[in-house]
Amino acid sequence: MSDHVDSNNNHQLLGQLKIDRSQREAVNAPRTLWIALGALLVLVLLGAAGYFYFTRTHGITVKTAIAQAPAGASSAVLQASGYVTAEREATVSAEIAGMLTHVYFQEGQFVHRGQVLAKLDDKATRAALEQAEAQSQAAAAQLRQYQVQWAEARRDLARDQALIGQHLVSVQALQQAQTQAAALAAEVLTQRRNVAVARAAQRAAQVQEDYTVVHAPFSGVVVDKPAQVGEMISPFFGGGGFTQTGIATIVDMNSLEVDVDVNEAYIDRVRAGQPAVAVLDAYPDWRIPAHVIAIVPTADKSKATVRVRVALESKDRRILPQMGVRVSFLQRNGAAAAHSAVPPGMVWVPASSVVHRGTRSVVFTLKDKKAQAHTVNVGLQRGDLKAVGGIAAGSEVVRDPPANLASGDRVSIQQE
Repeated sequence: MSDHVDSNNNHQLLGQLKIDRSQREAVNAPRTLWIALGALLVLVLLGAAGYFYFTRTHGITVKTAIAQAPAGASSAVLQASGYVTAEREATVSAEIAGMLTHVYFQEGQFVHRGQVLAKLDDKATRAALEQAEAQSQAAAAQLRQYQVQWAEARRDLARDQALIGQHLVSVQALQQAQTQAAALAAEVLTQRRNVAVARAAQRAAQVQEDYTVVHAPFSGVVVDKPAQVGEMISPFFGGGGFTQTGIATIVDMNSLEVDVDVNEAYIDRVRAGQPAVAVLDAYPDWRIPAHVIAIVPTADKSKATVRVRVALESKDRRILPQMGVRVSFLQRNGAAAAHSAVPPGMVWVPASSVVHRGTRSVVFTLKDKKAQAHTVNVGLQRGDLKAVGGIAAGSEVVRDPPANLASGDRVSIQQE
């Protein structure tokens, strides 16, 4: 009996020492979570290390193309020097003489058409306008007075005409009424003309007042500001203490072109519409596509030259009036003599290879499996191709360069 009791006690003790499965899983859960997080972190680090190693070893994967020289290359048949001029340029002055009291612009400022540039002293014109307005109002009031008197005279005449048949008024009174009505009709007509004259004088005074405010005749950039506040301005030539002084010189920068003097012995090599290349003295490496607008039909006998107008096909803030320019007039082979000639030194590249880095246009080329950034001048675009200057024909250029691509980065070429 005691042996059976001891056996039961032993089983109870073993049962108390046994760990419940649910308790064991609860204890192991945090450990499993930390192990999983650690494994994930290791995978991320391995992936980053692999990407870094692959990038450093193989480089950024890019697509490339070859810069092509333009077909039917142009050749210069004549060169001539000239200057940048503006087809639309004006020195703005006041239309009346007066003292400048306000100036609302600075040199280099862009102004819009109709913008107020300056004002003159308007005390005299304002007084004249007020006087003309008063005279116009007085004339109108006097006209109304005559109209009232004429209406009364016509009523008196009508009454006398009705009474003359009844012998209630004399013939003399009737005649006096007729005379009075006719006289007042003449006065009304005269006063209407006086009102018209007074209103015309008022409009003239208003025009003189408007002349004291100077407006920009067209949109452009102010390149000169010769007048200052307090200076006398006159639209007439000097004399009597006045000087002809402009208030501002405005240039329409969209109308800039080049005037060149061509020796008359070679003018037969130039024709309207002929392609050309203009090179500014200030930017000798920048070739600007151009073409001939017209040959001015007169010669300068003192210089034995003929003036030729040349249009610039690329507008840029760097092009300024009066800059020195050298123009090469081109002749292309056969059908290649098109208006869209590519200037010498430029090559065709995919348009997608030209990207902007800040204010620069950049093309990446490849050398020893490394990217090289080149600042380029962009010219014409024909379909998916752009003409650029700054790289050599045959260079391998990067198409659609990634935003993070920099000069010196190692790259690998994606095979197509």
